[in-house]
Amino acid sequence: MQFVDKALARRFEACEEMPQVLYARVFQKTRTDIGAAEEEICGGHMVFAGLGSPIGRATGLGLDRPFTAEDLDRVEHFYRSHKAPTQVDLCPLHDSTVFEMFRERGYGIAELNNVLHRKLDPAEIFPSPPAGCEIRRGRAEEAKELGGIVERAFFPNGTPEAFKDLLTPLYRMEGAVTFSASVEGRKSRELRFPTTGSKLPVAPREVDSATACKRPSLIAQVRRRRRPALAAVRLLACPPG
Repeated sequence: MQFVDKALARRFEACEEMPQVLYARVFQKTRTDIGAAEEEICGGHMVFAGLGSPIGRATGLGLDRPFTAEDLDRVEHFYRSHKAPTQVDLCPLHDSTVFEMFRERGYGIAELNNVLHRKLDPAEIFPSPPAGCEIRRGRAEEAKELGGIVERAFFPNGTPEAFKDLLTPLYRMEGAVTFSASVEGRKSRELRFPTTGSKLPVAPREVDSATACKRPSLIAQVRRRRRPALAAVRLLACPPG
């Protein structure tokens, strides 16, 4: 059994932190109108990626050093300067004084996320993809198409403006790795973000809702057998070490 300490928690937080940082850097070059910004603070980063965007929080703060009132002042000033609400990610391993500081300033919980993980063994043997399923690296020219699959899975009745084309910047990010899985020629998609050396893969979110509606039994079977195959491809894509 592996116990979670602050060091491991910090690696988990990097999975949320670094994609946001990279998004901001891409938007600074490609969408200058939104005024994207990112700054290091207290061992983590604070990110602004546009008003109303689901991307843009302060993450990874205070897990390898004290999180002080002065740090929170800086975070609040950063978001105030962008006319955005202050959003900060905390985890149960933050010191109790951190939670008390936020309580005193009137913060509330917006959402609670759980993280599942498992160790990856380079020697582990995974089953091959099921018949009719191909898994390969995603290509830059497929960014809009593959991103659209994810959008339809989350928003079958139409994608809100803040979420449109939200995944296409992945293909511009240094170190980001994307995968495409096709079933009988129909594509689905999975992504993996760079995570500052933690090599913790992001959970797959790949569903082609149109295919799932037409072939539910096939898709259920392929999902069960495709996930181990995806894990094998992702493991091979990890840098050594």
